[in-house]
Amino acid sequence: MSLNRNEKQAVVTEVAAQAARSQTLALAEYRGLTVAQLDQLRRTARAQGVYLHVLKNTLARRAVAGTPFEVAAESMAGPLIYGFSEDAVAAAKVLADFSKGNDKLVIKAGAYSGKSLDAAGVKALAAIPSKEVLLSQLLGLMQSPVSRMARVLAALSEKRGEGAPAEAPAAEAAPAA
Repeated sequence: MSLNRNEKQAVVTEVAAQAARSQTLALAEYRGLTVAQLDQLRRTARAQGVYLHVLKNTLARRAVAGTPFEVAAESMAGPLIYGFSEDAVAAAKVLADFSKGNDKLVIKAGAYSGKSLDAAGVKALAAIPSKEVLLSQLLGLMQSPVSRMARVLAALSEKRGEGAPAEAPAAEAAPAA
């Protein structure tokens, strides 16, 4: 079912607004996927905060015109699903993870920070840990020296504590005798 001019303009406006809020665009060919598989992909994407949409390529090119994702316009050919995300790696990660379990979803291209990415670039972007994981790793690194120092001090006090009680009963026994 084709869209009329007003409906096309509404789709372009919606996608352009999403592109303005996003950091990453990932494109994948979905030829051969069943409706149930696409629904599963959309549920996963929604849970990760990824805007996933099947668009006509001409409408997608119009929507990304004037945005940092315009560099991916030349890759917009064939039946594609477009994934936009505010998180730098979420869109790439959702599509890459889904394509690992389903060979019919083929990653084609993407864009990040005004640079066009090929399929290998999108997969490399997907391999980067999420922001939350990176922050927890940084916190772990920052806490590591402090916790090591605390363990050393605890071991020293325990060592001194073991020696002191052994001397204390002997000292108490001497004055009593």
